[in-house]
Parts: sequence; structure tokens; C-alpha cells
Amino acid sequence: MKTIGLLGGLSWESSAIYYKLINERVKEKLGGLHSAKSMLYSVDFQTFKDLQYEGKWEEATTELINAAKQLEKGGADFLVICTNTMHKMAPEVQESISIPLLHIADITGKQIKSAGIKKVGLLATNFTMEHDFYKDKLSNYDLEVMVPNEMDRKIVHDTIYNELCLGNVNENSKKQYLDIIEKLIHNGAEGIILGCTEITMLINEGDINVPVFDTTKIHAIKSADYALQA
Repeated sequence: MKTIGLLGGLSWESSAIYYKLINERVKEKLGGLHSAKSMLYSVDFQTFKDLQYEGKWEEATTELINAAKQLEKGGADFLVICTNTMHKMAPEVQESISIPLLHIADITGKQIKSAGIKKVGLLATNFTMEHDFYKDKLSNYDLEVMVPNEMDRKIVHDTIYNELCLGNVNENSKKQYLDIIEKLIHNGAEGIILGCTEITMLINEGDINVPVFDTTKIHAIKSADYALQA
């Protein structure tokens, strides 16, 4: 079994979900008391949040690379960045380490394509919805990516940072998310990407009548499966 390097704390709320899902997957596959071999480097999210909001992406990249190198030095066989937004600097991180990085958008894109879906709605932080790094990666899988309008993007973004990253799950926010999702479906979305690792705390597959692609679950399960490969 390979050792998974989890780069977490972005936020720790979703990192805890990763840890649970990965170990549940290993137990499902191997049975008994088996669990995943993993290492977690958990950063201080406030530092990264401040850098994001100040547009200091180069500094954030340096911080992320330093964390990734610590996991590599510690013996991780591959790297998992437990967040969507910080995949903005995934190319730079991969260039700085010699172990593989499992890119969350690649894994998600492959799963959406295998489902035969062409047009998807994306809910995520504003950085993920508005910057090109994530949508460009998904376009490699012949996907057309839709995002909410500006007002709805603000609702999605603010809920992530002001509620979900703090562990607060609000029923009114869930209703707002579902209303936003319905607009995307009305405009042609055949599926919905939960493109922030905290959104799984608020929305689940049973809430929506089109396929839901929960990036946290997809990424975690793929990480466990990769660790179990010979």
C-alpha cells in the first residue's frame, strides 16, 4: 500500500472528511482492521485565506510548495491537495516535487466524461469559478462549464468562507444553493460539480435531480484506490 500525502487544513473541516472517506474506502476494499497509510500536513488556513484575498498568489504558492516538500521528505508516495481552489498552483507544486500529484479536476473531469455529460454547472469559491485554471482543466474532457451569475457567485463564495469553513451548516444557505443550482439546470446544466471541498457538508446527491459530482468524495476515493494499486 502506498502512503498518501494529504496537504490539508484548507479548511480542516473538509480535510477531516477526506481522512474519513479514504479510510472507509480502504476498509471497504481490504476488510478487517485495514486503514490507509497516510500523512497529513495541515496548514494554517487563515494565512492562505489572507493571501488569497490580497491576491498574493505567488506567496501562497511558496507556502504550498513548502508543505508539499515536507510530505515528500516524510515519505509520502504521492500528493493530494485537499481543496479545489489551491489547485490554481498545482503545476508549480508538481514541478517542485518528484512524487505524483493527483489533480482533483482531472479526476473529476474523467468521471463526468464517463457519465456521458457534456454541460456541467460549477459551484465553488469565486477563485475557482472566475479564474481559468479549473475550467481549463475540465475543458480537456470536452466539458462546457457553467457558473452562476455574479450575485449568486457571491452567495456561494461567502457561504463557503463565512459558514462552511467554520463548520456551520445553515438550512437557509442550503435553500439558496438549491435555488442557484436550479437556475443552472434550467439553463442547460446536465450535472452539478460541488467544486469546493466544503460544499459536501451542505449539499448531497439526493438533493438534486441531475447527477452530482462531489469533488471531495471523488478525490478521496480515487486517492485510496491509487494507494492500493500494486
